[in-house]
Amino acid sequence: MEFALVESESFSPSCPTLTMPALSIGNVGQLAVDLLISSSRARRVAYLDEPSVLPCAGNDAFGPDAVGDLALALEAYESTSHKLAFIQQRSPVTTGMMVSFAKNVADFISSIGKDHIVIISSLDSGKRRVIDASSDMQVYYLSSCNEDGSDPEYEKLGWKKLEDYDPSQKRWNYLASLVKGGGLSEDMDDDTDEMTINDYYASLPFAALFSACKAKGLKVSCVLCYCSEGDNMPESFQLAEAICKLLGHGPEKFHGNGSNGWIVPLSWKSVYGPPPDMSIF
Repeated sequence: MEFALVESESFSPSCPTLTMPALSIGNVGQLAVDLLISSSRARRVAYLDEPSVLPCAGNDAFGPDAVGDLALALEAYESTSHKLAFIQQRSPVTTGMMVSFAKNVADFISSIGKDHIVIISSLDSGKRRVIDASSDMQVYYLSSCNEDGSDPEYEKLGWKKLEDYDPSQKRWNYLASLVKGGGLSEDMDDDTDEMTINDYYASLPFAALFSACKAKGLKVSCVLCYCSEGDNMPESFQLAEAICKLLGHGPEKFHGNGSNGWIVPLSWKSVYGPPPDMSIF
């Protein structure tokens, strides 16, 4: 992965934690990263060039006014006041290139000196085995802290380890082999049309990113929620707040003027309208 620094900018060693989305249903990860970038007033520090990501361009995503400052497919941002770095991904990865993309991302993150990667993503609620009847969205996680994906610090936040994650399971093993340079085995190739619910998670972009960063020796965490397609602003607000709790930054520490102190990005307003009243969720 190549990058071009914005004039007078550089990657800061005072921002050791990097948060990025893994594209999935409802674009919740991207929306949450948008919200975190906007509310922390993070500066764009670099444009990233990754051949496996489809190119795209649009008007300024964060404003406050649309002045024609282009937003591209992959960009890096930093907020030194919050000691946070971000990668925002605005277009999907070419079919069949997800593992290559994940390995390139892990190499790049390691090369710029980041030591904790937080991946935000969503899961299809139609794949959920147990329905939580409570009104609050349940946050799930995976962590490289322990081999089974568990982390006692995240349990203290009231989060649940992602059910059915089993690093010894066939497809997770296969994914680990791929990010380490292994080839496709014949028995795996033969049963690609017979995926079970246990295989669903390992097939998603967050799984490739998690496996690649873990193989690189980086500390990596995934913060996840179930959702359906639609207006996913509520989930994005709640996942952004979950990231704040994880990193010790309450929403009140952001310089927001919107719902719950958040600054809603300019790019949302033409699509979603005013932010929801988060007090009802």
